Amino acid sequence: MRIVYHLGVHCTDEERLLRCLLKNRAALSEEGIVVPGPNRYRNLLRDTAMQLKGQPANRDTQALLLEQIMDEDRAKRLILSWDHFMGYAATAVGDRFYPAGPERMAAFTQIFPDIETEFHIALRNPATFLPAMRTKVVERSPEAGAAADPALLRWSDLLAALRARLPDIPITVWCDEDTPLLWPEVLAAVSGHGPDLALADTGDLLAAIMLPEGMDRMQRYMTDKPPGDTDARRRIVTAFLGKFARPDAIEMELDMPGWSPDLVQRLTDGYMQDMARIMAMQGVTVLAP
Repeated sequence: MRIVYHLGVHCTDEERLLRCLLKNRAALSEEGIVVPGPNRYRNLLRDTAMQLKGQPANRDTQALLLEQIMDEDRAKRLILSWDHFMGYAATAVGDRFYPAGPERMAAFTQIFPDIETEFHIALRNPATFLPAMRTKVVERSPEAGAAADPALLRWSDLLAALRARLPDIPITVWCDEDTPLLWPEVLAAVSGHGPDLALADTGDLLAAIMLPEGMDRMQRYMTDKPPGDTDARRRIVTAFLGKFARPDAIEMELDMPGWSPDLVQRLTDGYMQDMARIMAMQGVTVLAP
């Protein structure tokens, strides 16, 4: 069995990935892919990691936990998804993104130390991630989402720290901005389902960012002229998004005290350069259009 941790990050798919896989739980189960409801494992794993204090769980504890998480006797893949695995939103930004993330994931992986593991993470342009995080937690933590110098924050630093702490665990990442074009590939990468399985109800993400008229027209177009391959599907999605994207989904107000247009551009340029570095990292797979 392999345990698949989908780590978020915050303010990316907003649990749409988990909801989609849960809707397809029966079909995925036929391929040995188990998608438990989040209430069965999130608090359980958090509390267990705290009790273990970094020590590996024994086999009896592992067996007991698996009985609580899944009904199946065995599985090929077990999918666990939680934005808070690497840290809560209020602590997600420090001297780097998710400064406690590597140690937290080391603690979580000690719960099932003998089971192969992989991490999956969506990344987001700091120019929009930091304002979104500030909006998410500002009432409870006014300083959250702030950084002394946001231009120094790099996702590659987080990934390098994860790799240094857990060098045997492969990581798959993708840019949140590309997710509408990559959604089927993201779902397949996380679930590991076979190429012949067509997941149902995969339109929620596009429906959230495209006007209903555009969704209807795109679906009719794809029914009449099915895309022959992945590239053709992406071209169709890109064309319809270009014409029917919801304005509020693509125009985000960057309400950050002291930010200038120049800083926003520097953050965006730095993000693009950072993704180039990430693509060259050993043990990291990047999904890209």
